[in-house]
Amino acid sequence: MSKGKINVSVENIFPLIKKFLYSDHEIFLRELISNATDATLKLKHLSNLGESIGELGDPIIEIKLDKENKTLHIIDQGIGMTSEEVKKYINQVAFSGAEEFLEKYKDSAADSGIIGHFGLGFYSAFMVAEKVELITKSFKDEPAAHWTCDGSPEFTLETHNKTERGTEIILHIVDDSVEFLENAKITELLNKYNKFMPVAIKFGTKEETLPIPEGAAEGTEADKVTVDNIVNNPNPAWTQQPADLKEEDYKSFYRELYPTQFEEPLFNIHLNVDYPFNLTGILYFPKLSNDLNIQKDKIQLYQNQVFVTDNVEGIVPEFLTMLRGVIDSPDIPLNVSRSYLQADGAVKKISNYITRKVADKLTSLFKKDRAAFEQKWNDIKVVIEYGMLSEDKFFEKSDKFALYPTVNGTYFTFEELKEATKDLQTDKDEKLIVLYASNKDEQHSYIEAAKEKGYQVLLLDSPIVPHLIQKLESTHEKISFARVDGDAIDNLIKKDEVTVSKLSDEDKEALTPLIEEVIPKEKYTIQLEALSSSQLPFVLTQPEFMRRMKEMQQTGGGGGMFGNFPEMYTLVVNTNHPLVSQILSTKTKKKRERLIQQTLDLARLSQNLLKGEELTQFIVRSVDLIK
Repeated sequence: MSKGKINVSVENIFPLIKKFLYSDHEIFLRELISNATDATLKLKHLSNLGESIGELGDPIIEIKLDKENKTLHIIDQGIGMTSEEVKKYINQVAFSGAEEFLEKYKDSAADSGIIGHFGLGFYSAFMVAEKVELITKSFKDEPAAHWTCDGSPEFTLETHNKTERGTEIILHIVDDSVEFLENAKITELLNKYNKFMPVAIKFGTKEETLPIPEGAAEGTEADKVTVDNIVNNPNPAWTQQPADLKEEDYKSFYRELYPTQFEEPLFNIHLNVDYPFNLTGILYFPKLSNDLNIQKDKIQLYQNQVFVTDNVEGIVPEFLTMLRGVIDSPDIPLNVSRSYLQADGAVKKISNYITRKVADKLTSLFKKDRAAFEQKWNDIKVVIEYGMLSEDKFFEKSDKFALYPTVNGTYFTFEELKEATKDLQTDKDEKLIVLYASNKDEQHSYIEAAKEKGYQVLLLDSPIVPHLIQKLESTHEKISFARVDGDAIDNLIKKDEVTVSKLSDEDKEALTPLIEEVIPKEKYTIQLEALSSSQLPFVLTQPEFMRRMKEMQQTGGGGGMFGNFPEMYTLVVNTNHPLVSQILSTKTKKKRERLIQQTLDLARLSQNLLKGEELTQFIVRSVDLIK
């Protein structure tokens, strides 16, 4: 038996480990199972090299609870350690045996899957244990070793009678961590961190029902057997080659990742690259709404099949964080607890690769089956439009697949849109005016008026549209977007064949002050126009610039300079409508004022601006007019 002191560079590293090195105590199990996995993969690698390791068998990792004795056991059948190796790897904090192994076998071990990065992983045990025992037997023909430490720099190391190869770590759980002696808690952690570890993990047993043999007598009951409860899938879909997977395999893996999700994903993107970095994974496009506050953090980050985090900010471009799936890369730098990303060049390259891969997939889907792509558009547009706005390289590629739907349900690419509207929707400066609606129901009358003139009206109803069209206008010359109920449409309306007003100049001069008596000047600018008699007598439009800046401010842009501005509208008076002529000819002031107010409220109602007390007054006034 020997005694000694653990070689640490501070007086006592254990309080430091407990309080600072690891932000979440529960990850101790992940770290210890990662070490056990490394020990098993090392053994398999040596076996593949033909080194004498004895009978390999089918090694697993086993987790045991002894609630009565307050102990948690992590047992592997891996490479094991000699006493000298225990002194080297355990007693020298932060000395990584995995890294030394990889260096020794660097020519052959690159693809071994060995996880280890930090010698501190073993010491995470002291976050939940008052004493830790390590019993280990090397694959070499040497006696087993028994190492014990009570959380101080003091340890004991002696021989042990263990005869089977591998390592058992025994955690004597401290009183404030007894939750880790509950089956439910350990099951939760195994499912969270170790669901896809590359070595089978056993936690208890379960009962399975055997199939009833063919020809068995009627009423024969199925036999039941007790089997090991293997809690992980060592060969998840992302570790396999895309050519070996079918569509159902991808859907099955999605259900494995998200067992509470009932809707199938729209499509998936399989990531697989080995240069200039290593990265595998599968991303899924779920059905998405227009809500930018939809739940993110659904993509899981793994390192060699060990769960790290579901906060992938920095690795995955922000616009893709609304997707779901898995990313696994050994090249993503992590801090000592493997829980937070550290910014460096590799992460940026990975982000760029994912952006390019997603753009290429969308292009492929569009070209392969445009009709199917159009059917999915409303479910994926918020991601694509956000990407066009936030990622320049994605924006450059978006011309190949980004769609611009019309209110009639047809779809244009940007080039198709320009071609379809170039002969009709231009202003006096030959700038192409692209009309769009943001709400098909609220802007219905404006849409119908535009359609009567033969104009194409897009339906752009995502919350980030004001930002996106700002970028489109700055990127494409001689193109301007105008909402169908905005004032910019006036430049097109004036080109309509109905250009002659039914009112004389004298009548128009008399009409304006009559309307101004009823309608507040600070909110409405009156503009007389000769429109079609089929349009409303009063039409409200809003200055395009002002409205767009307010919308951008509501979705995180445009600054605060417009926050205190009152709502301003242009009141377009249709001088060709009979009701306008009636207003002018009405001699009774009270009746005329009621007509003007009622006509204004009709215009406001068409814009969904009439609410509360004003809506009630409008209804009462309407009943009186009918009577």
